[in-house]
This record gives sequence, structure tokens and C-alpha cells, in this order.
Amino acid sequence: MTTTATSANPVLRVAPAAPAEAAAHFRASLAFHTDVSDVAAALASGGDPGFVVVDSRSTEAWDQGHIPGAVHLPTALVPGQAERLLDRSVPVVTYCWGPGCNGATRAALALAELGYQVKEMLGGFEYWAREGLEFETWQGRERRPADPLTARADADACGC
Repeated sequence: MTTTATSANPVLRVAPAAPAEAAAHFRASLAFHTDVSDVAAALASGGDPGFVVVDSRSTEAWDQGHIPGAVHLPTALVPGQAERLLDRSVPVVTYCWGPGCNGATRAALALAELGYQVKEMLGGFEYWAREGLEFETWQGRERRPADPLTARADADACGC
């Protein structure tokens, strides 16, 4: 196999990074991101997961449904309310609506600038609900059927 990129192949138009550089990039990515399945597994483990989940969406979005036990802290309110709602010694996992929204990224940035350890949950509330995980509303807890295109059939199905 050749290691030179060709313009005929859109995937390899820009050559992949050297393995050491790629490893550093992906290691760094894992320091900043987590996913819905890992958050759900940690919360379901029964004990203290070692982090707090922050929903950075609006009140209207929060009312439609949110992760059980999450703290509601809209992105715009982080600078004024984080200290009152969060313990600086406990890592924070932020989420917003879904992959098409960068509210969790903006909330994570604001929290990091205030001195919090923070990760962003990839997929947001959209993938939480699409994976068939339980969520809360003012009426109680709900669960939607899992979307077969996003949810694993069992815990080991994707092999990650």
C-alpha cells in the first residue's frame, strides 16, 4: 500500500497524520470528550460516578426532558451561577441538545475558564433519548424506544 495521498481519493487528499501524532491527538480528544453510553454506564453503576452532569440548554428544552440527576445550568448563566451550583473539586460533564449544537462546548469552555475540570458529552440529549435511556420531565421519568441506528443491541455489540 502506498503512503502518498492522491487528489483522486477524497479520503486521502490530505495524508493521515503520523501514528505518534495521531495517538497524541486521539488521547487528547478523550481528555475532552465522553459519550452517552459511558455516562449512562457510570450513572447506572450505583455509586458516586465521580462527576456531575450539567444540562446547558434553555429552560424550555430542560422541561422537555433531561438526564436524571443533571444540574440545569444554561450556558449563558455559567459565569454567574456555576459557583453556587457546582463543587469545583468534582469534574463536570456538559451536554446540550445534540451533535448539531455547540452549547455544551460553550458551557465547557466557560466552566474551564472558571477553573472546573470538564468534559463534553458527545451526542447530547438527542442521543441519550435515541439510545432509549431514561430521562426526566416534570411529569416523571420516561423512556422512548431505542433507535436501532444509534443504540447498541447489547452492551458489547459495538465492541468499544
